[in-house]
Amino acid sequence: MLALVGLLFFSQFCLAFRSPIGDQDPISNEPLPDFTFSKVWQILGPFQIGTREAAWGADPLEFRGGFHGLEYDPNATFKSSLVFNGTTSWSTSLVDISHEGKQRVFADLSVSYPDVEWQWLRETYGWAALQWQGWARGEIWTRPDEDGILLFNVEGAIEYWIDDVHYFGGDFYGYRKAPVTLRLSPGAHRVDVRLVRDIRSMGGGGTPSINVRLELKRSIAPLGGALVPTEPGINTGVLMPDIVGGDFGKFASEYASVNVRNDADRAIYIHGATGTHDKCEFELVAGKPLRLVPGQTRPVAFRIACVPPYDQSIEMGLKWHFAEDGLNMERTMYMNVRPRLLNNIYEPHKVTFLHPGGMVSYAILRPPSPDATCGEETNRFLPVLIALHGAGLEADSEVKHAFDDLPDLCAWVLFPTGVTPWSADDWHVWGMADVEAAVASIPRWMEQVGWTGPGVEIGRWLISGHSNGGQGVWYALTHRPDKVMAAAAVSGYSSIQNYVPYTFWHTSDPGREALIQATLLNYRHELLLENAQHIPVIQQHGSDDDNVPVYHSRLLAERIHQAGAASTFFEMPGKPHYWDGVMTTKPLGDFFKEQLAAERASQTGPPMSLQEFSLVVASPGETGSKNGVQVLELITPGQLGRMHFVQDPLTRTCMFQSSNVRDFRLGGIIFDDCQMMTVDGQNMSVSIQTGQSTTFRRTSVRWQVVDEATSSEHWDRQLGGLDAILRSKGAFKIVRHSQKAEHVALQISRNLCTYFGADTDIVDDYDEALQAKGNVISVAIGGDLPESMGYHPFNVFADAISVPAGGDNYIVWEEGANARGLTAVFLRQIPNGRLELVVWGVDAKALETGARLVPMLTGSGQPDFIVADRAMLSKGLEGVYGLGFFTSDWEISSNSFLVW
Repeated sequence: MLALVGLLFFSQFCLAFRSPIGDQDPISNEPLPDFTFSKVWQILGPFQIGTREAAWGADPLEFRGGFHGLEYDPNATFKSSLVFNGTTSWSTSLVDISHEGKQRVFADLSVSYPDVEWQWLRETYGWAALQWQGWARGEIWTRPDEDGILLFNVEGAIEYWIDDVHYFGGDFYGYRKAPVTLRLSPGAHRVDVRLVRDIRSMGGGGTPSINVRLELKRSIAPLGGALVPTEPGINTGVLMPDIVGGDFGKFASEYASVNVRNDADRAIYIHGATGTHDKCEFELVAGKPLRLVPGQTRPVAFRIACVPPYDQSIEMGLKWHFAEDGLNMERTMYMNVRPRLLNNIYEPHKVTFLHPGGMVSYAILRPPSPDATCGEETNRFLPVLIALHGAGLEADSEVKHAFDDLPDLCAWVLFPTGVTPWSADDWHVWGMADVEAAVASIPRWMEQVGWTGPGVEIGRWLISGHSNGGQGVWYALTHRPDKVMAAAAVSGYSSIQNYVPYTFWHTSDPGREALIQATLLNYRHELLLENAQHIPVIQQHGSDDDNVPVYHSRLLAERIHQAGAASTFFEMPGKPHYWDGVMTTKPLGDFFKEQLAAERASQTGPPMSLQEFSLVVASPGETGSKNGVQVLELITPGQLGRMHFVQDPLTRTCMFQSSNVRDFRLGGIIFDDCQMMTVDGQNMSVSIQTGQSTTFRRTSVRWQVVDEATSSEHWDRQLGGLDAILRSKGAFKIVRHSQKAEHVALQISRNLCTYFGADTDIVDDYDEALQAKGNVISVAIGGDLPESMGYHPFNVFADAISVPAGGDNYIVWEEGANARGLTAVFLRQIPNGRLELVVWGVDAKALETGARLVPMLTGSGQPDFIVADRAMLSKGLEGVYGLGFFTSDWEISSNSFLVW
């Protein structure tokens, strides 16, 4: 009987799936594609999952071999902590299928469980309880004569299988930058999609559903990309600066870029750019051809120069070549781009620049108005008012008009993008680097357009932001205190841990959990507020905010006072998360004008006097100086470091008290007045002059002055968890150390492009990668991994990893003995202060497990190293053998967690 029921269901499933393919749509009479999705999908869930936990696996179906190994059985039951009686089972759901002619088809899947007591769970555990996971299974069907290349993308999901090929990364935020290229044989192909609900991206109101959009699109050329112009200034896949001054104006900047994808089955090299030479010239920024392996997407950066007047569209071409039958075949891909023409240079407009990662980014710039009263001096240098957007928003949208109601501010108003609408990593490592590069581009803009107005003080920021941008304000305030002259945090959350707590992570040893929280210390702004001392701060929040509860601003208003700093807090009665004019209310407008007026007065006043202050540091690699004091290295990474300073006004003795600090640097005018200096009670014979800096190191018993160049082997860009790899000064080099590693190397490249807008070069030559400017990601299997360039505690063998455990003792994790599917992800040093991120697995399947931990979504909490096996896929963090940090000497820190 059960077999008959299953057969009947399968028949219905096939009938619902095999809708006409290649015929006409009965409603629109448009031709249907030669490929489509099944109409009925099989669903299994819901299961518990914590905030940003999916990178660690934590999939309970892995206890039963994984969803991909399960077959549909309506009578099978599965244990789940979220449902009645603790038991769930299979169900089915219909998807909405739509298409655009024969070229593209979409399947929209919405899954929810209204019978689950979500409201009770939320009342008990908060938003964290509204996050859940599950799986969905359907099919792709192609006609018998369909043999082309298809492009596949899944919006709203991070993990899926197509037939027996596993993909981790997906397109969680719907960026649609780097689809997967598929070469499918005719017929049916199974698709398994992991459903993961995330409050931060999907919201916390109503029944917590998951909405996923799957897309199939035909590839029409070996070199593809989203190159179709839409409207001026909004070219999908093309980034162009605006033209200011009308038809006879100038480009606001010289850089542009286009995302291109290799849909061929061989490597393609882009070696040049061309335009209409009587009108425009294009030049690749790279000094040598750019390589794209099959299936790879890269942002191609180039310089542009045109002679006015400007046409409605500009034709450009990318020159590329590939080898075929021993011959070098050359082609040119042409496209039309439509830059936006603005008559008024004082309007907010798009300015492009090079991100430190080597690709082109943009910001929206509004120069100081000619009507602004900013003093009589012709050489006046004005600060930068930085406005950080919220999650999911482009700077080039209504965001750029946020300060229209304050048109005459004595400041350069700048709207950075953070590279992506989600600012990649919430305005932290990658996003803050984008902010600093955008600010640094303003002087070049002045040269480009022939600006004759006020100058810019790029080191003085009045920083503001809304929602996630408000959180970014707290980050800038606590991590760049010497640049921030004042701060305005609007409707911002206090920390990612407070916003959606980590309550529902799978249970694990507290030692493991402590390492995750230690890695996320830089997000814990509540612990870093002493860095805001002596910096004016204003907070504003709507009392009826259902997106970021007003509690966050109330909490920070309390904690900032407890930290010896101060803020003025305005809670707006009855106001929601966002409303028109949210950034220019009277309290905010008065604050901006007051702070800018004070800045003008300070430029002609006496230099800043020395004050008592503290600097608290979670990661030296992310934290700049405060009043000229900068911590370079901690004794124990993953724990807070602190420098407290006070000057005796009678003796003019400058006294420092440190905690968990190994190296620090002093510099700046405020130390000119120090007649004597002590560090932790030790007298230091040193005089610090303006324009000079001095570096101090703690030895076993004393402090001493050291040469900064040799003060530490492990500092600056190398410090932090795995996300320190994001401090690359140039495109990432991804080294596939064997052909079996190709799939994972391409997956990492695709994820970096999708979530960070980053450029990557996939190579086979390790020496080539070591000679490049950017950081390196090594993808290795078994014995393929080369030895470290310097000392490193990890010894990697073909089927084992060992680390020192004191004296002559070693901890050894060996495949088959105490591990199954052994994998590791860890940082190594390479020349010139760069980093190598090693992704290693005992075999190709184990390598895929480790690759999940390459930084992608913020809040996952990856420290300097992780050693695990496939138990991690089911147990999550509890399935990890070792994780922790490296010290300044590249030893394993004492607070790391290692399973003997």
